[in-house]
Amino acid sequence: MGDAECKHFSLHFVVLNHELHLQDASFQKAADDVKNLKTKPKDAEMLEIYGLFKQAMVGDINISRPSMLDPKGQAKWDAWNTRKGMSTGEAKENYVKKAGELIAKYGK
Repeated sequence: MGDAECKHFSLHFVVLNHELHLQDASFQKAADDVKNLKTKPKDAEMLEIYGLFKQAMVGDINISRPSMLDPKGQAKWDAWNTRKGMSTGEAKENYVKKAGELIAKYGK
């Protein structure tokens, strides 16, 4: 790799790293804002944001589905499982977008 290629690679890495940092900061702010909504969103909205959050933080679901004696746990598992295959970066972007919708709808 020549000097010019090395400098281009280094610059690309710095830009990419900065973009990831901004994405993480936006995601963290959105997660904090969702915790402080004035009104609790509907269950379906909470499950959607939960599934996106888990996919963003963990990636593909890595636990067994809870038993039928735990319907709340099953609903959360199902919400996360619907995001299977989505990258953590895409999940963060979708989370930030959905959080913005919830903030606009319910206030913070």
